[in-house]
Order: sequence, then structure tokens, then C-alpha cells
Amino acid sequence: MRWQKGRRSSNVEDRRGSRVSKGVKGGGIGILLLALVAMYFGVDPSIILNLGGQMGSNQTTSTEYVPTEVENRLADFVSVVLADTEDTWNSQFKRMGSVYSEPKLVLFTGAVNSACGFAQSAMGPFYCPGDRKVYIDLSFYQDLKNKMNAPGDFAQAYVVAHEVGHHVQNLLGISDQVHAARRKLSDNDYNKLSVRLELQADCLAGIWAHHADRARQVVEPGDIDEALNAASQIGDDRLQKQSRGYVTPDSFTHGSSEQRARWFRKGYSTGDFNSCNTFSSSKL
Repeated sequence: MRWQKGRRSSNVEDRRGSRVSKGVKGGGIGILLLALVAMYFGVDPSIILNLGGQMGSNQTTSTEYVPTEVENRLADFVSVVLADTEDTWNSQFKRMGSVYSEPKLVLFTGAVNSACGFAQSAMGPFYCPGDRKVYIDLSFYQDLKNKMNAPGDFAQAYVVAHEVGHHVQNLLGISDQVHAARRKLSDNDYNKLSVRLELQADCLAGIWAHHADRARQVVEPGDIDEALNAASQIGDDRLQKQSRGYVTPDSFTHGSSEQRARWFRKGYSTGDFNSCNTFSSSKL
């Protein structure tokens, strides 16, 4: 990916020198495990995280933090990717007759406080609609490469673009509609709706790739394959097969490997927001 000459975003919030721990009430690790279980079964993890925040107090301390050269390069990289998403979605919202509100991207190490509650890096990158921020511990990229077999800078960029896609959904009210339906649906039906939400975020990440390449020719040979591989490596079917040896489609919350890769490709090939309407598509 040709990113070095790109614009750097001013919306990066670096909290890598902060250490966050849970108070003794409702201890952090138990709440985290509950949140992970909730996420796995399609329940909004912020509900559990907020409950944990009510049960205990978070403690934040600042320590001297000296990032490595690799970490600095990754921080620089995600700043460029975030700037590209800003350029893409400012333009797209203008075309739709609206104004894009740019999200913040928070860099953290280990654990972090957000408007969605206390979270640890084990949860991976996430978007919190409560404060409109994307959170990422850069060590996740080592897991993406070594544990998920998805190396490459374009795979890393896809992760940021997917979370920004959730921000776009939040601004357009799509996320609120999906979460509001939770009370009316069975677990299986809500999981199906969650899959459509996640696949749309994959498609929106593809739109970013389309427009970033048209504007700055960022895509190099093999880049799209990196993104497609990353999307497929984190499909529900592949993750379930790896973790427990079998697949239960009714519990999918993010979509299969094939679906995630296909919707990213659709966004990339069209660059059109209207092509990402997963909610009206008869075939996912």
C-alpha cells in the first residue's frame, strides 16, 4: 500500500501512556469475559461493559511510555488511513446532501476507558457510538498477522476502515435501528440482523479503498487480496471452526468468510454507498 505520502489525520488521540484498571467491585476480568460471551451471541457488549462501569470504578494512571520504532510506524500508518477515510466520507456525505462528522481514533495499550465502558485489548479494535471513537491497541496487528494469518498493511487498513464504517452507520441512524430491534426479535433473528450490519461495514470499508485509490493510487498489486484474506480470516464460520471444531450458522453475528470478502469487494468495485444496502439484499 502506498501510504507514506498521504495526509496525516489530526483526529488521533494517543493514550498509550495511560494504564487503566478496574476497581475491586465487579472486577474487570469477569466483566470482560461476560462482554466477550455477549458479543459472541450477538448481544451488544456495551451493555455488559456499562454494567461493569456501574459496579466498579476505573483507575487511570499515566506512565512514561516510549513506543518502539515499529509502533511509531504503525501509529503513523493508521493516521494516514484515518485521513483517507475522512476524505472519502466527507465527499460521500456531501454528495448525499449532508455533513460528515469525523470520528476520533484512540490508540491505547492493554486497556482503555470509553463511553461504552472499560475494555481490554483482547477484545480487538472496536467502535463506540457513545463517544464516536474508534479504539485500537496496535499490538492487535501482530495477532492479525500471526494468529489470524492475515498479514499486510492493506489488511491493517481494512480493520480501521471497517470500524469507521460503523461510525458511518451510526451517523446515518442505521446502528440505532438495528439495536432498537433487539427487544422485538429472537436471538436468531437478531443475529441475522447483526450480520447484515457487519457486512455493510465491510462494504463501506470497500468504498474507502475504492475512493482512496482513485484519489491517491494507494493500491499496489496484492493489496486487495490482503484485505479479502483479512475479511475471510475473521468470518464467523472460520473462527467457530478454529475455536470449537464445528459451525453453527444461527449464531453468526458478523457473517461467513465468503460473505465478508464478497461485500468488501462489492464496495471496492462500485465505490457506491447504494450498493452496500445489505438490509434489502436477498442474498448475503
